[in-house]
Amino acid sequence: MRLAPPIGHHAQFTQHGGNPFKFTFSDNNERVVMSRLAVVCGGSRGIGRAVSQLLAQRGHRVVVLSRNKEAAQVTAVSLPGENHLCLSCDVSKEEDIQRAFETISKTCGPVGYLVNAAGINRDALLLRSKSEDMLSVLHTNLLGSMLTCRGALRSMLSHGGAIVNIGSVVGVKGNSGQCVYSASKAGLEGFTRSLAKEVATRNIRVNLVAPGFIRTDMTAGLEKEDAVRRIPLGRFGEPAEVAHAVLFLLESPYITGQLLLVDGGLQLTL
Repeated sequence: MRLAPPIGHHAQFTQHGGNPFKFTFSDNNERVVMSRLAVVCGGSRGIGRAVSQLLAQRGHRVVVLSRNKEAAQVTAVSLPGENHLCLSCDVSKEEDIQRAFETISKTCGPVGYLVNAAGINRDALLLRSKSEDMLSVLHTNLLGSMLTCRGALRSMLSHGGAIVNIGSVVGVKGNSGQCVYSASKAGLEGFTRSLAKEVATRNIRVNLVAPGFIRTDMTAGLEKEDAVRRIPLGRFGEPAEVAHAVLFLLESPYITGQLLLVDGGLQLTL
């Protein structure tokens, strides 16, 4: 029978595919994965900022990508740890993404984690939706995630890694007035599952987190009382609660191609 390492002992394990993980066993048998380079798209605010903070707390080096360079810099400077990086990047623009990942490759090394948290909404009934708004939502929420995944995969193929895309409960259930936004997030589910199949043999995992009503700038204009009545848990979620779900999927070595709803039970009522 193989005994667990004693408390405080450091052990080196190697997964199938040759990807090493260093584990530390603390007093409560907590397992800590070795530090990785984590790229967080949309990492300067909302869910992305919470993910950046949590990853830094776990000892990972974080690259914060945002359209707003100043906001990205403020976030990067606030993170615990050292050598975090901020880059200006509009994920709806292929040239921005290519430039960002070239810089990351040259200055930081291979990407271990990628989180796609950049997103926009232009809610309106379909008959009132402008074509330019529809394209903007699709380019940012769906195509942008495809392009950032492609950029990160170039370095992950030889080292393994994990990707978490941020979808939405309305991408699963749909919602009146959000046809385009729902389509962009539903597309992420199909993309996530397909990519997970493509790269599994290279020890790369791809999963999707689908939040419900989370207390961010994007939900600031909602009628809170009406929305809360629809949520079984009776409140909006916090960005940090979504970040913990993201971290769980990043660090879970035997989960890929999955959708994790973080919505307080909202999908039960839609």
